[in-house]
Amino acid sequence: MKVFRPWVFQGSMSRKNYFEGWYFKHVSADRQNVYAIIPGISLSEKDSHSFVQILNGLSGEVFYYRYPVKSFKASNRVLSVEVGQSSFSSSGIRLNLYDDRVEIQGELAFGSLNEYPSTLTRPGIMGWYSFVPLMECKHGIVSTGHPVNGMININDKIIDFDSGKGYIEKDWGKSFPESWIWLHCNTFKSSDASFTFSVAKIPWVGSFFIGFISYLRFGNQFYNFSTWSKAGIETLEYRDNVLHFTIVNRKHRLVVKAVNNMPGNLKAPVRGSMTRIIKETVDAEIELRLEDTAGNILFEDEGIRGGMELIERMLDYFK
Repeated sequence: MKVFRPWVFQGSMSRKNYFEGWYFKHVSADRQNVYAIIPGISLSEKDSHSFVQILNGLSGEVFYYRYPVKSFKASNRVLSVEVGQSSFSSSGIRLNLYDDRVEIQGELAFGSLNEYPSTLTRPGIMGWYSFVPLMECKHGIVSTGHPVNGMININDKIIDFDSGKGYIEKDWGKSFPESWIWLHCNTFKSSDASFTFSVAKIPWVGSFFIGFISYLRFGNQFYNFSTWSKAGIETLEYRDNVLHFTIVNRKHRLVVKAVNNMPGNLKAPVRGSMTRIIKETVDAEIELRLEDTAGNILFEDEGIRGGMELIERMLDYFK
């Protein structure tokens, strides 16, 4: 039944070449601070450990805190993760992180999580792909947006997140794909919208396919654009640090522009080992326009402090 609860621990501590990570993104009310905080576990042949990885979205600075495997605890029933003296749950996070460079302490409290809708045949953002075995990596949306209150102290600098905005997703499996593009934003100028898009080269039975998942939520409406729902990518190009693409389903077209700003170097898994370096920003600027098939505009807005990862090899499949 874990397939219907992506927020719980999907693996086991006896797994080999396995990783699992929870991605908590926080944006302050004035949009002047944005931090992604990622607790997780890496089970590999040579360097098994647990970790908390933190990305400062405005500076691109990354902090990586390593812990023994035994310092990791996670529930297979609810969202509850502990790494060292830090804890993460559906109600908030508590940070106690130390090394010879940086001390980070603080508590953030979450309001109600806005979960991605799930059904018996389409559990979460991966839809029926959730049931497919032997996939290298799986993905879950835990909260499309929720209120955040509290503060974080970084080397005696107070970061205030009262009345801020949060987002939670996660990944688990053996390795991240060879190449992918990922976007997320839920801090738009004139709406409480939330948007996520990810396209990847997905290995499968000795070959591969290009698959993508995406949603747009505004108000109580969810619009899904994913391979499993028979949506398609109409156009996609990247030029001068700006990504343009259009995705379509049977009833709608979503036009997206994303500006890539100030990336940081995050560690990512290869066969469970956190040895790959990828560039991620949480300071992307994202513009969205949703139309129906007649061209009527149903939604249009601009967002800042968005998340973006772009492995340029992914672009080769859209030339």
